[in-house]
Amino acid sequence: MKPIIGILLRNEDARLYVKKELFDSIFRFGGIPIGIDNNLDDYLKICNGYIIPGGDDYTEIELQNMKKLYNLNKKVLGICLGHQTMGMINNGTIYDINNHKSLNKYVHSIIIEKNSLLYKIIGKEKIEVNSRHKSALLNTSFFVSAKSEDGIIEAIEDQNKTFFMGLQWHPESLFDINSQKIFTYFINICKG
Repeated sequence: MKPIIGILLRNEDARLYVKKELFDSIFRFGGIPIGIDNNLDDYLKICNGYIIPGGDDYTEIELQNMKKLYNLNKKVLGICLGHQTMGMINNGTIYDINNHKSLNKYVHSIIIEKNSLLYKIIGKEKIEVNSRHKSALLNTSFFVSAKSEDGIIEAIEDQNKTFFMGLQWHPESLFDINSQKIFTYFINICKG
């Protein structure tokens, strides 16, 4: 049976939306994406996993929803802003940066910790990623599984959870072999 993946919708100009490439990535690897508004409780019994996507600014409701998903041991993939809010629920803070926002496909390398789930999934210590963020995690109590060469936290995870991982980059936009491995792993674990 295909897993149902809830994607937190972003609010822009009084419209709720999610980028098509994220829906397409879930479909491509065997999941069924559904958009979730801020009423997370309505979806907790329906979804097998959750993606908290990128966006411009987080909200208090988003932080509350992230805490709820974490406490309920739900399978969660945070992307960009989703990664940042994920880190914030565990003693994390964010700060503004100005050198990591680019429309180029590949912008910089990241170094992946060998003892991380991310390394297990990708199988490489160093990969190239895109970079579209104006803020970054300064710190968090979650395990930092990857950093950019200039020290920006690029991936976090809780190694005591089934799947709770944040990625600062946008794998749904790259759709390279590394991105495919991430989505394949996430969708497969949501089936279980």
